[in-house]
Amino acid sequence: MRSSQTIPESIQEIPAPNTMTLEEFLENDLEGYEYVKGELVPMSPATMIHGQISSKLHIRLGLHVEENRLGELYIAETTFQLDDRAVKPDIAFVSTDRLPENREKGSPIPPDLAVEVVSPSDKHYDVTEKALAYLRSGTRLVWVIEPVAKSVMVFRSETDFTVLNYEDTLTGEDVVPGFACPVAQLFE
Repeated sequence: MRSSQTIPESIQEIPAPNTMTLEEFLENDLEGYEYVKGELVPMSPATMIHGQISSKLHIRLGLHVEENRLGELYIAETTFQLDDRAVKPDIAFVSTDRLPENREKGSPIPPDLAVEVVSPSDKHYDVTEKALAYLRSGTRLVWVIEPVAKSVMVFRSETDFTVLNYEDTLTGEDVVPGFACPVAQLFE
């Protein structure tokens, strides 16, 4: 049986996995996808809780970064190149001294701080592997926010990480100096 429906143009334009190079992805920057080791990976749709947590942190972190002129904060659709990947962290920070001159496209450098809010469809293995990919590429601090457990895993290196719970305070350490936010405020 043949279908009389046509495939939407936006889907027709998406190449099959393994047919796009990293350079092609960076040139086209497909919305809703990341590029991991030669494959297009669809991003999980954000839930309202995901958006709420991201928004609360973005406001607090953004005010601190702006008031102290520390650099720039970027939202989820901004692409950052990590070696053989092109990813779109929920929030990213790049310090003033590392900002690329040309900001007309995605960033050719990793962020100083990457924030990932775990979605219901995310696998723990994939989220941890992504956090480690940030670190291997030069990101100095990664925050993985877990809405169900109301916790934040702070990665400083592959062997140095801490889990902060509801009673703890999230800090920018030496990456975003002076920033502090009670973990509980992210989930209120």
